[in-house]
Amino acid sequence: MENISLEQKYNKLIIAVSILIPVVVAILFGIKLKDFGFDVEPLTFLPPIYATTNGITALLLVAAVVAIKNGKKKAHQSLMTTAIALSVAFLVMYVAYHMTSDSTKFGGEGTIKYIYFFILITHIILSIIIIPMVLITYVRALAKTFDKHKKIARITFPIWLYVAVTGVIVFIMISPYYAK
Repeated sequence: MENISLEQKYNKLIIAVSILIPVVVAILFGIKLKDFGFDVEPLTFLPPIYATTNGITALLLVAAVVAIKNGKKKAHQSLMTTAIALSVAFLVMYVAYHMTSDSTKFGGEGTIKYIYFFILITHIILSIIIIPMVLITYVRALAKTFDKHKKIARITFPIWLYVAVTGVIVFIMISPYYAK
């Protein structure tokens, strides 16, 4: 019963964080520090760093699955905690970039434009959906309700992996159009 109460204890926090993060990101995405009189240099060096962070996150997710399938629980736990930390770092860098820099428009035309926007839109939607899934999955592991953890992890993993990989793909596809 103690484990269930731990899950219940975190449910309201998971809901709050899952709503708050996308709302705050959306608001901050539209705020430019220069509009408020801050003389801040655009953080144009960040996109390749946060794209790399996404790539490393994808690798960590795969390594974590391999670790748990091989019975290495401590390695799995460390890899997953690091993946979460990198996702938070990505989010901070992403917001910082967009608060200091104008958005880059995709310059491709024809079929590639539709492919880019499909990848981008699915990436954005799933990046919002994955927030509560990751948090629930993590809390279930903390609560040691591993049967429930495993059940949701089977859904969380491929979605999170898709978000991480498509983050890299979006960067690669739009990088030729960044202002130099």
